[in-house]
Amino acid sequence: MTSWNLAGLRTGQPLSHYSTYEIGGEARFVGRPQTQDQLQELLEMAYRSGITPIFFGGGSNMLFPDRPDPDAMFLTTREMTEIKLEGDRLYVSAGMSMSMLAVIGYGLGIADFDFTFLLPGTVGGGIYMNAKYFDRHISDNLVQVHYIDVQAPGRIQTVSREACNFGYKKSVFQANRSSWLIVGAEFKLSSSAQAAVLPTLPEMVALQEGKQPPIRLTEFASHFIQWLEGKEEAGGVSSTLAPMRRIIQDRMGKMHFSYPSCGSVFKNNYSVGEPIGKLADQLHLRGVQRGNARISPVHGNVIQNVGGATAADVVDLIRHVQDAFDRHYGFVPEPEVVIIEGKTSSLHQ
Repeated sequence: MTSWNLAGLRTGQPLSHYSTYEIGGEARFVGRPQTQDQLQELLEMAYRSGITPIFFGGGSNMLFPDRPDPDAMFLTTREMTEIKLEGDRLYVSAGMSMSMLAVIGYGLGIADFDFTFLLPGTVGGGIYMNAKYFDRHISDNLVQVHYIDVQAPGRIQTVSREACNFGYKKSVFQANRSSWLIVGAEFKLSSSAQAAVLPTLPEMVALQEGKQPPIRLTEFASHFIQWLEGKEEAGGVSSTLAPMRRIIQDRMGKMHFSYPSCGSVFKNNYSVGEPIGKLADQLHLRGVQRGNARISPVHGNVIQNVGGATAADVVDLIRHVQDAFDRHYGFVPEPEVVIIEGKTSSLHQ
């Protein structure tokens, strides 16, 4: 085989270290590019060697397999965190944490991204899923998205917000998940900000030094809660910090960070009139367990890893919920978590 001595490539990596579920067996290849050039090199090497790339961002909406395909490269954009500011336009690489987007927005004196606080995914993954919190979506301020068509690597392509076909947890990138990889996006800010401020922000300095927010949910939550408390103690702008404080109260109250999970497992079916969590409650599904995976005792649309759960345990619970809904409500809820099979040729964001 061709030499795999490439920047950003790791071998023999447990995928559980890259997932908020803390589930996944050892992958033969994991790609961790920091730049678009490194990403292109990894893609070209993979295709020349017959290796299938499987893409992901922060691993917050992924269920990795217990036995990964040895002929696959699990390629994360998480270390691609470039950010540029020009007037009222902000460019962000796909690997930027959505929560960091909120923090950087605060540093720039704008409240455009406060709703992304405590969202554990990356900007690229958020765009792929059109991530939302209550009535706000990552696509709201979006201008355009930059992506690579992996069937013809070598040139960055651009698609406008209008052409992204955004809907409820839906985008054009899901329809093209076998070929389009998001590498960055441009947002329109509510007001212009000074580009000179960016390099001086402590958060930007930390990113430049390779200090990423933690992946493990308990550590992730503590990291950003401590940041908020530090700003509050220093007399930070309350009008921007208050919405973030409310997010903490809401998400901590639902035990979102108490155990490894992917957050909501299923998309809501709004034609039914009730959220999936409430429908699950009516079927007394809270607390149901398979192996070491458990439906949260406080939220019927969250499946937790209570210690040593396997992908098979989670899939077993997903099917249990789907069967129960089909019998009692006449529809099968659609998972929003991306389930990666042990043998697959599909690509996922």
